[in-house]
Amino acid sequence: MKNYTAVGVSKAALEALTRYLAVELAAKNICVNAVSGGVIDTDALKSFPNRDEMLAEAAEQTPAGRMVEVEDMVNTILFLISDGAGMIRGQTVIVDGGISLLV
Repeated sequence: MKNYTAVGVSKAALEALTRYLAVELAAKNICVNAVSGGVIDTDALKSFPNRDEMLAEAAEQTPAGRMVEVEDMVNTILFLISDGAGMIRGQTVIVDGGISLLV
């Protein structure tokens, strides 16, 4: 993905931190997970010089038939903080409508 180095490296660091904290805090019954979203049309995306290309590609290629929206992220987070997700620990949940499966 073009223009992604800084974002990619920071995401990798956060995913590693998620795993380490999940182990370290498990004894205190603290669940640590991360949520990684696909292309979402937010202000953050405005910093990418290929923003329009990214949006068009996501809209066209996402297997779910639509782009990821902020509400999709919120719903995933609400699940992860619910009692039903108590045994999910140290995971990065990818919310991208399936587009990462195409790579």
